[in-house]
Amino acid sequence: MVSRPARLYISLVVVLTGLLVSAASMAPALGPSGLMAPAPVTGPAAVPMPLLALVTLQVLFLVCDSVDTPLTARQTKWSPSSAATLAAVVLLGPLAAAFVGASSLLSLRRPLRLPQRMFNGAMHALSGLAAGAAYLAVGGWLAKLADLHVSTSPGKYTVVLVGLPDSGHFGIIIGAFAAAAAVHVAANHGLIWGIYRLNRGSGMLRREGLESSLPMLLASDFGYACLGLVIASLWNVMGGFSAVLVLVTLFVARWAMGQFAEQQRAYAATMNALCQAVETKDYYTRGHGDRVSRGAVMIARKIRMSSDRTDAIRFAGMLHDVGKLGVPTQVLQKTGPLTEEEFAAIQLHPMRGLEIVREIGFLYEALNGIMHHHERIDGRGYPMGLAGHEIPEFARIIAVADAFDSMTTTRSYREAKSIDFALSELRRGAGTQFDPRVVEAFIAALDQEEWPLPKPAGKPADPTTVTVQDHDDPTAPLRIVEL
Repeated sequence: MVSRPARLYISLVVVLTGLLVSAASMAPALGPSGLMAPAPVTGPAAVPMPLLALVTLQVLFLVCDSVDTPLTARQTKWSPSSAATLAAVVLLGPLAAAFVGASSLLSLRRPLRLPQRMFNGAMHALSGLAAGAAYLAVGGWLAKLADLHVSTSPGKYTVVLVGLPDSGHFGIIIGAFAAAAAVHVAANHGLIWGIYRLNRGSGMLRREGLESSLPMLLASDFGYACLGLVIASLWNVMGGFSAVLVLVTLFVARWAMGQFAEQQRAYAATMNALCQAVETKDYYTRGHGDRVSRGAVMIARKIRMSSDRTDAIRFAGMLHDVGKLGVPTQVLQKTGPLTEEEFAAIQLHPMRGLEIVREIGFLYEALNGIMHHHERIDGRGYPMGLAGHEIPEFARIIAVADAFDSMTTTRSYREAKSIDFALSELRRGAGTQFDPRVVEAFIAALDQEEWPLPKPAGKPADPTTVTVQDHDDPTAPLRIVEL
């Protein structure tokens, strides 16, 4: 579903794009200073059969736009179609770039609803038009610095910006193209961010992919855009076949990125398998690892943690209790008081977790979160009794998310606490059990995102899958056994 504000936003973008394209198409040739509709190029710099060139670039755009490039294991994808749009900017001018971008309306990707098609077509057309205007403006400025005259037809002291690139003035063209690529990327992502903010939670855009992979999206988009200059430069020698050559390169790059994404999916599958193995020991804590992982990521984003570290803490949250696999089931499910030896076995679960996953190379910093998530700011935690900032940041973050989910989830010995109660307990423990900065970041994140409360758990069919002793619950009496 597309929200009403998002529909209004899409309508405004479509109308604005239509007005600008119409103005550019009806504007007279503006000569050397023209920004929107330069006069047709004549002479050696002209692109042979410009209509065929336009159609070729539109086909290239559609092929690229219909087969996205996977970037991450969470299915974040990005289209390399900007290469075709930027090639049109150099070879044919801003208006042609808008027409190339508008061909996104015919994208073969499915399923695409009409509002999405309309928005995509308008977004790419507007981005192409803006990139073309930036290309001409910056190119003209650079030419003036070099004491050259900008023209749409070649001359002794002129630099032709639209048409086949001139090797004699390639420095100016590169500078102008860099500005065009930057404007194209900024316009694309700016328009996407607008629709995302107005349509949050609808599934039209994935929040997780858009935010956590934003640096990779920006870098890949700018890289694909630069291929547009490669197409334009080769056009003088190879004509439309240069588009085919670049298309082959793009598909090889897509295959390589696909292999990387597949590897990440394999990592995620490994994590999920370990989580499921842990949760088979306890009916009431199923889904606990996923929720702690989500809470840790919410905190990480709030404190502006880098995307790589955010990915790492996602894994740490999923696997923070993997050490339960090393705790005897009869100890976890014991209904009576624990002996000191039994409680010591529970306290060892963070170290057991480290032993289980330490050879998984891609976890890196996540290992610190798994090992130390039961440490306390006042030094009364376990397994090592670290205090304050001796405790790794990952562990301080996971401790808050872990405690919150434990309190708001039904256990065998009590019903789930309310969110307000859990937050008050976190505030009460800030400075003693929890890092105050992390607590405040989590509370601020909850004001913006809904917490996925699990459904009330019914009585398990198999009572042997119930863990009675819950070491994550901060409302339980503090008990430490010297190891």
